[in-house]
Amino acid sequence: MQRVNTEFMKAATRGLTLLFASGDSGAGCWSASGRHQFRPSFPASSPYVTTVGGTSFQNPFQVTNEIVDYISGGGFSNVFPRPSYQEEAVAQFLSSSPHLPPSSYFNASGRAYPDVAALSDGYWVVSNHVPIPWVSGTSASTPVFGGILSLINEHRLLSGHPPLGFLNPRLYQQHGAGLFDVNHGCHESCLDEEVQGQGFCSGPGWDPVTGWGTPNFPALLKTLINP
Repeated sequence: MQRVNTEFMKAATRGLTLLFASGDSGAGCWSASGRHQFRPSFPASSPYVTTVGGTSFQNPFQVTNEIVDYISGGGFSNVFPRPSYQEEAVAQFLSSSPHLPPSSYFNASGRAYPDVAALSDGYWVVSNHVPIPWVSGTSASTPVFGGILSLINEHRLLSGHPPLGFLNPRLYQQHGAGLFDVNHGCHESCLDEEVQGQGFCSGPGWDPVTGWGTPNFPALLKTLINP
């Protein structure tokens, strides 16, 4: 894990943008030690990648507000410490969230993820000429966010600017500008009496379920077009 993370760091210093899905197991759960703990995933928890969570709609058959997709991965690394670029945002979440799980379930000083989110529910895809309905997961939301960043990079290149590169410091410095803040819903975790299957919950600003939120392309382009 450390070796792979070192390679991610090299990529970040070269100005590459690395996106990874936050996973589809909520906060995760691990009880091999005899006690429940959340189980963060990797490479989603690397401090050198931009991690994408997932959202759904309150009613998939109507134009409704986005809510948390309950499978959307998120949490705090047990290996990598919290990077300085997210110190303020994560501290704000930990001090203000009314729905924190027991402190023994997660490492509050670890790298927190995801950083952003996108719709991860209800896609229709085609495989071998066969349509497959209702495909869901953060492996769907991540390429959506990646496609949006590609469009923004195209605009930057046409304007004489370099590609975005490692995005996280800028995302956190701008406090989620250009993103829709998703603040309704929680993701899943351990099925036990203390948390009753609930992990972290979304709220105003950054949270470990949907990050800073989902992309508003015109606003995000305006925010990221300049160096």
